[in-house]
Amino acid sequence: MKKRILSLILVISMMILAMGCAKKSDGGSKEDGNNSNNTNQLENQGNKETDSEETNKEPVTILVAAAASMQPSLEELKLMFQDKYPWITVEGTYDSSGKLQTQIEEGLDADVFLSAAMKQMNALKENSMVEEEAIVPLLENKVVLIVPENVESKVTSFDDILNAEKIAIGDPASVPAGQYAKEIFDSLGIFHKVEEKASLGTNVTEVLNWVAEGSADAGVVYATDAATTDKVVVVANAPDGTLKDPVIYPIGIVSASQKKEAAKLYVEFLQSEDAKAIFEKYGFLAK
Repeated sequence: MKKRILSLILVISMMILAMGCAKKSDGGSKEDGNNSNNTNQLENQGNKETDSEETNKEPVTILVAAAASMQPSLEELKLMFQDKYPWITVEGTYDSSGKLQTQIEEGLDADVFLSAAMKQMNALKENSMVEEEAIVPLLENKVVLIVPENVESKVTSFDDILNAEKIAIGDPASVPAGQYAKEIFDSLGIFHKVEEKASLGTNVTEVLNWVAEGSADAGVVYATDAATTDKVVVVANAPDGTLKDPVIYPIGIVSASQKKEAAKLYVEFLQSEDAKAIFEKYGFLAK
């Protein structure tokens, strides 16, 4: 009889112990679940705070003064930039680098300057009109000789450029592409003769259009410009040794800018891999 009672007590004790373990197990699962929920709530809160910060950013518009040859690529890139930074609107003004330099010196409310040559950037730097530490050699381009498409041209190289009756180049006084053209022809010893037949464009886009329309028999532009139309043919690259330095496009932040945070984000974006891919699509060499 005593054995039966002891056995019964033992069974009851084991049942009570098992029920206790089960409750602890359930409690642990609930606690783990609560911890997981708390973590998710914190993450969601963090994401909401980040989204809220971006939404609450004060809208700002920056003006980018860029060489005319940059317009196609920068217009595509500004959409990508504005998708990433929706509170920043980018506006562009495009012309010869020399003209843009002068405009900045005269008070153009630009935030970023992108030149087709170091000369104009250096001039502004020397006058403390761009921030020296923010200047970046962004891209490299090539100088080429073009003739109209579907025209039997007597011009096949820089050396025989004088076979053309009218030659289009940028004005060497203000257009970097024209300065490069002058350097090439000076190196070949024929610039004084080229000048007699030259029409001087106010920017490289104007030179390109003259040749594309057939109003000039040949012209000197950047490789990237020639790639934007099927109305011209590239007949030659600048001969080796005729240019002292490579064609570098630097970018910098204008010292007088009141929107330097946004300008810095833009300059950094143009150095990203995504931006480099777009520049290369247009024929530039990313630095």
